[in-house]
Amino acid sequence: MVLHYLPERPEQSGGDVTSPPTARAGFVVGKTVGNSVVRHRVTRRLRAVVREELHRLPPTADLVVRARPEAGAATSGLLRRDLESGLDRLLGDRVRQP
Repeated sequence: MVLHYLPERPEQSGGDVTSPPTARAGFVVGKTVGNSVVRHRVTRRLRAVVREELHRLPPTADLVVRARPEAGAATSGLLRRDLESGLDRLLGDRVRQP
């Protein structure tokens, strides 16, 4: 998987200013990953593993996870390890929270 990280999202006019900002994640799962069923399965698995790690990001961050072709055959455990490894590299010396 490939991670694209934006630590500070630009200000947008007309947004809801009453709710505090939270980190957001988006997913790109192209046809090279597999057919529609496989792509949707990969997206569901990625959504679940990202949800568990989103607390590591600043509240104003955006993260885009792009699945590579091998993600179609990967287990949730492997996707989780790849995500944790990628976030460790992206965030550097930031302390990992349990």
